[in-house]
Amino acid sequence: MTESVASLRQLHPRHWGTPALLFFTSILLAFGLYLPLLRLEKMLFWKSSYSVVTGVFGLAEDHQYVLATVVFFWSVVFPIAKLALLHWLWFGRSDAKQRAGVLRWLDKLGKWSMLDVYIVAVLIVAVKLGPLAEVTVQPGLYVFGAAVLLSMFVGARIEGLARVRR
Repeated sequence: MTESVASLRQLHPRHWGTPALLFFTSILLAFGLYLPLLRLEKMLFWKSSYSVVTGVFGLAEDHQYVLATVVFFWSVVFPIAKLALLHWLWFGRSDAKQRAGVLRWLDKLGKWSMLDVYIVAVLIVAVKLGPLAEVTVQPGLYVFGAAVLLSMFVGARIEGLARVRR
């Protein structure tokens, strides 16, 4: 007997917290990409703030195309793709075979899930610091980090529900 096509939302209607977490994670990621991660002050006269997005553009403007591409892919594209797959798993109508395929992709991506946080650390180091520069952490770093950790949590939750046989 083949399983009917249904969304995880339909298969697990009592798990109302899961879509709320998924939505909250998406909002955190959006803010985390645009809020300043750090503030750089150099010699009392020059101040600048960097977000993930402005950092990518800054690296590209400095002709650091490889680093800009790596940061863009792992800190912007990767988290968005992971959340898109989680949204599809929860809301998209699919059968067990389709869900298993998406779960395989999520498993492969999950092995790299903390790389986006590492890339942000590389972005911070990539900012050319002079001897008189002071770097202060801004709220965007915490928001982005929270989005990454929450996406790992909600991903594990959705994967667990997707594997449950009904």
